[in-house]
Amino acid sequence: MKGYNYLALIRGINVGGKNTIKMDELKQIFLDMKFTDVETYIQSGNVLFRDCEKNKGKLVKRIEETLSKKFNNDIKVAILTIFEIKEVISDIPKDFGEDIKNYKYDVIYLIEPLTPKEVINKINIKQGKDKIFEGSKSLYVKRFTERLTGSYITEILKISQDITVRNLNTTKRLYELMLEREKSME
Repeated sequence: MKGYNYLALIRGINVGGKNTIKMDELKQIFLDMKFTDVETYIQSGNVLFRDCEKNKGKLVKRIEETLSKKFNNDIKVAILTIFEIKEVISDIPKDFGEDIKNYKYDVIYLIEPLTPKEVINKINIKQGKDKIFEGSKSLYVKRFTERLTGSYITEILKISQDITVRNLNTTKRLYELMLEREKSME
């Protein structure tokens, strides 16, 4: 058995020059943890890998402990299966991502056990600002390009450390990579 196909989204690395981790180094750490078929995607902490462990909670704990110890920092990780990333893609709101001239489109991944409803209930939704959409596993934020500061993402980051953000294009590409990996297992 080649193992289960997973995507790890590592929170808060390589953002604004903070918590810099080279992707080659991150890949090697995953290989040292005995994960197989390890692949990174861009510099924002996206790692695709396989493992025989079916329990995601055990994987999260193992990865967070290893990375936190290695980098002397509290590192959080969201892990998704192919079915979960497919659900994230399926939940993308209609017309989300259509007006790239005026808006930036982000997907907010929640680190379990945090739920979209918990986050939505804690933020102050302001009319005329960003638009936020609730999915079953994640949140979708449409932000005015001209007013990126003061957006919901900033507010959500203050509420919880159990989220990580990827732009819509990255989300779609990660899904494509997961699909390619699934096909290679057939």
